[in-house]
Amino acid sequence: MDKCLAALKARTPYCWLNPDYGRSAQLPYSLSDVFDAEARLARFAPLLAELFDEAAIHYGIIESELLDIPALSAKLLPGAKMLLKADHDLPVAGSIKARGGIYNVLCFAEQLCLEQGVITANDNYRKLATPEVRALFGQYTVSVGSTGNLGLSIGTISAALGFKARVHMSADAKEWKKKLLRSRGVEVIEYTGDYSTAVAQGRKEAEADPYSFFVDDENSHELFLGYSVAALRLREQLRLRGFMPDREHPLFVYLPCGVGGAPGGVCFGLKMLFGEAVHCFFAEPVEAPCVLLGLATGKNSEISVYDIGLTNNTLADGLAVGRASGFVGGIMKTLLAGAYTITDDILPELQAETKKFEGLKIEPSAAAGFPGPEIVVQSGFCEKMGIKKENVCHILWTTGGRYLPEE
Repeated sequence: MDKCLAALKARTPYCWLNPDYGRSAQLPYSLSDVFDAEARLARFAPLLAELFDEAAIHYGIIESELLDIPALSAKLLPGAKMLLKADHDLPVAGSIKARGGIYNVLCFAEQLCLEQGVITANDNYRKLATPEVRALFGQYTVSVGSTGNLGLSIGTISAALGFKARVHMSADAKEWKKKLLRSRGVEVIEYTGDYSTAVAQGRKEAEADPYSFFVDDENSHELFLGYSVAALRLREQLRLRGFMPDREHPLFVYLPCGVGGAPGGVCFGLKMLFGEAVHCFFAEPVEAPCVLLGLATGKNSEISVYDIGLTNNTLADGLAVGRASGFVGGIMKTLLAGAYTITDDILPELQAETKKFEGLKIEPSAAAGFPGPEIVVQSGFCEKMGIKKENVCHILWTTGGRYLPEE
């Protein structure tokens, strides 16, 4: 613990292996909750196909490809089996947040319509695009606090459904994301403070308005379960490749991490589905390792990166979070295999190499998981778990980039 804390304070890249990993714990959800979320998204697929041309291509199912990356893999960890889950290219919102963020707003829309008697559970949900339902939605405001990508997801789907959409953006948010949101009819409120400031202000404003719904990135159960559906989609993609992981031939999954919601939801879904056949690792910047800090100290959301002298300033804007989600941290206590920190200076190079070798356009933060295979293999984790390194299938999980301007 002392060694870990010293490394974090010194901004030295560090790999932390979770001592509580695999222990028995009471979890708030089960695999049935993941299937329930998948079923809800299926009900909404006809509506999403009508609202978005990008979603119509896949009949309203918003999902990313699982890609071979031979050239990038050879550079990152020669000889390793490696795939890339391309959430940077998710339709509609262009990031991993498309899956959970859109799901969260759809849950609110469904609840509102059922309560108002506008639809029944047996209706075709395309009915939600009618003028009558849009008039109902227009009475409500959907808001969120964000460093960028979650705001893009929530703002885009909310405005498309007919809600008033407000996104509270922290100082870390990129200008192009604000511009894109405004072009989609979303109101953007800017702050000079960090992510926590934007969330707190958005939450406070929503609490004062009975016709306002706030998507709480730190505590939303719907967001979390929306992200978890990725596990079911990944299983099908692996099956089509003729590969199904097991304890001796596991998946190692590397997820860039901000407040913890998106990677936490994905990790939860994967662990519920694959159990001991998958091991997840979070990647965080040296200036903003809020989840690693919370888990390693046992203080979870009761400690922030500022408390140990870090700045929370990072090129990886989506990961610029000073305090972890207490809700997600509690679930990850026994499900997360480990976490590691990386310096900002390697991100542009990895971003450029991904474009050069594989033709993929990703944000800097999306490259945070790329050093993971080498870091974890060298950490002793395989020896600790009795896993042969050559049997591992590494999955790099990218998080944003579809709408990234070329400049």
